[in-house]
Amino acid sequence: MKTSTILAALSLIALLGSSVTAADDFVPLFDGKTLAGWHTLPGGQWKVADGVIVGTAAPSEGRHGQLVSDKQYKDFTVRLKFKAVKGNSGLYFRVDKVSGGVGVHGFQAEIDPTNDVGGLYDTGGRGWVVHPTAEQVKTYFKPGQWNEMSVTAVGRNIVVKVNGTKSAELTNDPGRLEGHLALQLHGGQEMHVEYKDIEIQVLP
Repeated sequence: MKTSTILAALSLIALLGSSVTAADDFVPLFDGKTLAGWHTLPGGQWKVADGVIVGTAAPSEGRHGQLVSDKQYKDFTVRLKFKAVKGNSGLYFRVDKVSGGVGVHGFQAEIDPTNDVGGLYDTGGRGWVVHPTAEQVKTYFKPGQWNEMSVTAVGRNIVVKVNGTKSAELTNDPGRLEGHLALQLHGGQEMHVEYKDIEIQVLP
């Protein structure tokens, strides 16, 4: 009996271990060569150069150029590296595509070369939901360098991190529960933003 109990326990541990490993897997959303899996909305230009997604736009472009994921996602952790050179960008998630200049409605984790990085803005809705101060941003953001951002959205709970530091958190938020991911080029600004190492962990 003791031997069979030990074997059963070992089998359970092995099963749990394999489940944890599977849950920890991140899947690339960018192949480093093309924009496969994504599509653009009018405004600005998106291209791949030297393994990096580069977004640019002129100040005369009034539309928010968006690079939108083909797929929609519900519960997930998405992470990427970004370099904000010029202009206001952001990582959208759980968004709906809409007509008009903004392109999408929904949550944006803010990416900006000077201010607000890591905050949460609800485009087409409530506006700023979590707005970090300049002093807070200085503690985790590296201007002019590559930075890492992650967004975890599970049910109505959301956490944003920049370089491992929690920059925004919401509990029991009333917003959308499913939608596209998107990268933004803000209209009316000179834009240059770069992204790489985009990957997602889809959660049950």
